[in-house]
Amino acid sequence: MTTAQEFRLDSPGVKDGAALWRIARDSKTLDLNSSYSYLLWCRDFSGTSVVARGEQGEPVGFITAYIRPERPHTLLVWQVAVDAAHRGRGLAATLLDGLVRRVVDVYDVTSVETTITPGNTASERLFTSFAERHGASVEREVLFSAEEFPDGSAHDPEVLYRISPLTTLTTKESL
Repeated sequence: MTTAQEFRLDSPGVKDGAALWRIARDSKTLDLNSSYSYLLWCRDFSGTSVVARGEQGEPVGFITAYIRPERPHTLLVWQVAVDAAHRGRGLAATLLDGLVRRVVDVYDVTSVETTITPGNTASERLFTSFAERHGASVEREVLFSAEEFPDGSAHDPEVLYRISPLTTLTTKESL
């Protein structure tokens, strides 16, 4: 059985965009963006995103994230996905910890935000356990109500999770 520590964490490149799109599509839980958006994401937000690579260097999981322009000390995590063959081994937590450790000093990040739909217990556990591991608190509020989504399909509300302060990750000694 492969463990999360057996994967190499790396910044994604444009060549990874198609694989990230496939992992997101196959997750059956994420809102799937266009394949074009994953290519752009890997080009423009590579420094604030992370990919886990398997034995052959292929992407097996990823986190896309960016620094919020209005809150430059906040990392907004957009999507977290792990290939089905590699789930249940702690890879998502390894990706999240690795990404935040990498960006904390470069961007002076002191908080992490993400949105989670009610009932997504895997994501709720991932982010609340991240906060616990790093001694941070979690604030929750509805960011977008179901009625705000314009596409006509039923969409659950998106609840904003704000995790701060990231005091255990703010010095290079914590790496």
